[in-house]
Amino acid sequence: MLENNLTAVTEFFILGFQISQHLRFFLFCLFFLIYLVTICGNLLIITLVSTRKNLHTPMYFFISQLSISDILVITDIVPNFLNLLIYNGGTITVIDCITQFYFLCASEACECFLLSIMSYDRYVAICNPLRYSTIMTNGYCTILSISCWVFGFSIILIYIIKLGRLIFCGSNTIDHLFCDILPLLELSCSDIFIIQLEIYFMAIPTVIIPTSFIVVSYTYIVLSVLRIPSSTGRQKAFSTCSSHLTVVSIFYWTMFSVYVVPTKGQSSTISKVLSLLYTVFTPLINPIIYSLRNKDIKKAIQDTLHKRLIG
Repeated sequence: MLENNLTAVTEFFILGFQISQHLRFFLFCLFFLIYLVTICGNLLIITLVSTRKNLHTPMYFFISQLSISDILVITDIVPNFLNLLIYNGGTITVIDCITQFYFLCASEACECFLLSIMSYDRYVAICNPLRYSTIMTNGYCTILSISCWVFGFSIILIYIIKLGRLIFCGSNTIDHLFCDILPLLELSCSDIFIIQLEIYFMAIPTVIIPTSFIVVSYTYIVLSVLRIPSSTGRQKAFSTCSSHLTVVSIFYWTMFSVYVVPTKGQSSTISKVLSLLYTVFTPLINPIIYSLRNKDIKKAIQDTLHKRLIG
């Protein structure tokens, strides 16, 4: 027993969408299809990049790493969400809840780092084209990629360890689709001031610095492109960045809409829908963007399908 005679909570009940059975069945089919398409799309990119020699370049290597991150994010969220739709809610232990939150945050942090590294790759390609092959070597790209994964999972682990020391009591109902930081803090009966303060400190290395790096990189890219005399050359240079800029814009817009825009007066349903933007729809859209806006990947897909059909 804790102070105020409240029993410590050992598991949470996640509400999900409290809607009719027919609508839950429709959503189950929809999100199951989205999950399959997302996994297949990202696995296709990973397979093409690893097997096609013309895709063995730094840009496509980082795209494949981004696909791995997208698979981790959506796999962390959707299977449990589908279970909530089947049973109209579901229980999860405190440890499993915090573990789900950890893998979500770590995967998103890695995505932030990867997007910043990809902007650096575009900067070198456009601003230092003659030195590109000597700077962005296979070994250097591998080191950058490993650093993103190690740093992303390590820095979030520090925060999760402190989050795991919180005591939860009273209500154990999470009015959300998965274990997220705001619902968890609302249910804690510990002093959360330090945890809330650490959120802002954690945002510096995981969000603010990568975002600033992207802005600086593209500032130099734009200045460099504007110095290109021909309009064809400028258009070609910008086209190499268009897919990355689109992915960056969608990623940060969805994150901004969930965690930065004030939620006062916002219904729980709207909050849940917004949370699906960056956990489900962003991993779905990323491979589509890179497939539709990239000639090399489109050609690789067409060649692969052609061989399969003929074979």
